[in-house]
Amino acid sequence: MEYRAFAAVHPRPDAGFAANIAVDGGFLTETETLAKLADESAERLRRAADSAEVTDRHEVGSPDAPALTQRVALSAVVGDARRDLVQSQVYLSLQDVVDPRKRAVVRLTLTATAAQHDAVLGEFQDFVRSVRPDSAAGA
Repeated sequence: MEYRAFAAVHPRPDAGFAANIAVDGGFLTETETLAKLADESAERLRRAADSAEVTDRHEVGSPDAPALTQRVALSAVVGDARRDLVQSQVYLSLQDVVDPRKRAVVRLTLTATAAQHDAVLGEFQDFVRSVRPDSAAGA
């Protein structure tokens, strides 16, 4: 993936853990699919965490702008404490505005404790809905 940015979304940490959003992206190769990227992400979490399980996955969007969402429940040591975390991952596939043969993928990931997740999910969904390509002339 080509870039990464983080933004805290929950003003009060749950026992020292602040819910956060990670954003990264890149371009799909001809053999990659959103499902393959999501599978790879879940596998990386399985290797890094004590346990990780995909609890929900849906293909959404349209043929012109396909997307995939998945939720992963995981248990991992963060800092000095074991945490039960939930990741909501969204994969957005967007046509490149410069080269329409290319597809860019933006992955947005909310990571929160199990106790925080439902409280911050709506804000994350609002953020996801705001993501769109910049098609301004000269951009």
